[in-house]
Amino acid sequence: MSNIRNDSTTKLFETIRNLSTVDECYAFFEDLCTIKEIQDMTQRFETVMLLDKGMSYQQIADTVGVSTATISRVNRCLEYGAGGYRNALDKIASEDKKL
Repeated sequence: MSNIRNDSTTKLFETIRNLSTVDECYAFFEDLCTIKEIQDMTQRFETVMLLDKGMSYQQIADTVGVSTATISRVNRCLEYGAGGYRNALDKIASEDKKL
């Protein structure tokens, strides 16, 4: 079990889950996080999507502007983590098939 699980974190995630629109998400995250934190999360998520497409570390580094160490860390989470990246990627793929 992850050491981040507690009542406060659960409330945060429930709040995020209840946001209805992308605009609501932008507003919430702009208040909650620094611009750098949002950019870092965006880069990590872009990295995992490109890893899932089979792109090489060097191609990802050039495209996203992250270090190969960051790519390696994201890949480790994709392969051996809690399954959050895989779940999100599968949901995106499922939504893309509906379009």
